[in-house]
Amino acid sequence: MKKRFDLNLYLVTDEPAKCRRGMLETVERAVAGGVTIVQYRSTNPDAGTCWAEAKPIADFLRSRGVTFIVNNRLDLALALNADGVHIGQRDLPVPLARRLIGPEKILGLSVSNRAQLDAVDPALVDYLGMGPVFPTVSKRNAPPELGVENFAKLAALSPLPVVAIGGLNAERARAVRATGTAAGIAVVSAICGAEDPEAAARALL
Repeated sequence: MKKRFDLNLYLVTDEPAKCRRGMLETVERAVAGGVTIVQYRSTNPDAGTCWAEAKPIADFLRSRGVTFIVNNRLDLALALNADGVHIGQRDLPVPLARRLIGPEKILGLSVSNRAQLDAVDPALVDYLGMGPVFPTVSKRNAPPELGVENFAKLAALSPLPVVAIGGLNAERARAVRATGTAAGIAVVSAICGAEDPEAAARALL
């Protein structure tokens, strides 16, 4: 079954304290500015807190028909009936994640080098998050940055749609889009840290 989702402008939520307009308002304004998919990402181990943060976001996105993804936490994704889950190289193995969420949910996977890309099973994964393209402060212990040229070379080899992530702002996003190899641009602080998330989103399109 072909899953329908639009990766063009992908917002990954930051920690609440780093969202200048609050997490929910940031998401609302960002969607008004053109965000097409939102991933809830939190390092908080408290499931109840994550539920309280993510539930209003999930409800809002559902009302707008915007795809909602949960990072790593399959339990939370299933409890919220999210559209899908995004996992990293150190999270649950892809086959297990797919089995747990079922065939209809979207499954995204982070990759940062050729070996990880070559190991991807396109029968199980729906899209890739590739990066960091530039140095990033929003993710601890991030791999070395790829740069635009290396990102483009790697993304061109992908059997799946690729979203560029890592240190992207409006200018850098234009450079990545110009390569023609990215299905979308993913950002965290470029929108979450903005005084006007709607304008920030529009600048990234």
